[in-house]
Amino acid sequence: MKGLAMAGKRNALIGLSAAALVAIAWSEGYREHAYDDGVGVQTIGFGTTSGVKPGDKTTPERALGLLYRDASEMVAQLSRPGCIGDVPVYQHEADAFVSLAYNIGSGAFCKSTLVKRLKQTPPDYAGACSEILRWNKAGGRVLPGLKKRRQQEYELCMQGDSK
Repeated sequence: MKGLAMAGKRNALIGLSAAALVAIAWSEGYREHAYDDGVGVQTIGFGTTSGVKPGDKTTPERALGLLYRDASEMVAQLSRPGCIGDVPVYQHEADAFVSLAYNIGSGAFCKSTLVKRLKQTPPDYAGACSEILRWNKAGGRVLPGLKKRRQQEYELCMQGDSK
């Protein structure tokens, strides 16, 4: 199916899976009211930042719709050839990469050493997955919540017999 990483084989076009949405929602947590994420970014729902202003309010249903919209846009950005769109990945790898990029932004993700490891010949998949663990800081500080999230993303990335 075009646009989806297939279970059991690496596919150069990644897609958004239900597992990725659940992982992101669980990691982000739900917040009904807009809040400062700790580094000055207004956030609401399951980590939505686009167009959020202080005082904004959402519902769980709307927050899920925004999560789907934002995560789908993240997949589109990662799928560009300038990022990892031309690198074959398993769905579980794609899920880990989408979760990381949802949190750090596509710009940071696409310029990262993780992507450089994927684009080398041959791709260094295990090394790319290990790079996830480096993204555990916000505002220059290691945060326990980010450290835990990165460990979960790393384990997702490394699962299966792909290594």
